[in-house]
Amino acid sequence: MAEKSLSFEPGIAGVDEAGRGPLAGPLVVAAVLIPKGFDVRGIQDSKKLTESQRESLFSKILSGCEHAIVVVSPEEIDRFNILQATMNGMAESLRLLPIRPKAALIDGNKIPLNAPVICTPIVKGDSLYAAIAAASILAKVTRDRLMVEYAEEFPGYGFEQHKGYPTEMHLNMLMELGPCAIHRQSFAPVRAGILQPCLSLVV
Repeated sequence: MAEKSLSFEPGIAGVDEAGRGPLAGPLVVAAVLIPKGFDVRGIQDSKKLTESQRESLFSKILSGCEHAIVVVSPEEIDRFNILQATMNGMAESLRLLPIRPKAALIDGNKIPLNAPVICTPIVKGDSLYAAIAAASILAKVTRDRLMVEYAEEFPGYGFEQHKGYPTEMHLNMLMELGPCAIHRQSFAPVRAGILQPCLSLVV
C-alpha cells in the first residue's frame, strides 16, 4: 500500500540537513518552499526512500519548488561545532530562498536563532511535512554525490560506500591511513587518528 502524502502549506518552508553524524565531509542543509498545486505524492523522509527514488524526486523538487542548498565545510564544523554549524546553515538556507517564506518548519527540536523568518521545530518533521521531507531529499542527494566525488580525490577510505559515517570500515581505514583533509578534526575518532604515532593529516 502506498504511503499517505505528507502535509504541506504553501508559503511555509521546510528545512532539513544531511550529515550531522559523519566523521568526514560536509554538512548539507536545504530549504524548500513548495508552491500551490505541486504534486507531493511520493515525497517522504529521504531515509525511507531508495537511492533511485531520491534521485528522481531530487530532480522533481529542483524543477518545481523554490529551494536553497547550503554546503557547510568540515572547517566550519570544526570552528563552530556541529550544532552551531547546523543552525548557521539552516538560517543561511532560508536567507537564500528566492522567495521569502511566511515561516519555516525545522526538522528536529532546535531552531536557528538568526533565521530571517519565524521558525517552528518539528521532531521527525521529515515524516510529517512534505516541505521538510523535500528538503531532506535535496540535502541527502547533494551530500551523497559530494562524498562519491571525494572518494576519487581521497581513495582508500571508502567514502563512496559509507559517505563518511563511522562504520567499522571507515574507523579501520581512519586508523590505518590517518585523517585526510575532509575529516572533521574536532570529532573524537578523528582526533584519535591524528594523535597516533607516525600518522599525520593527509592533504
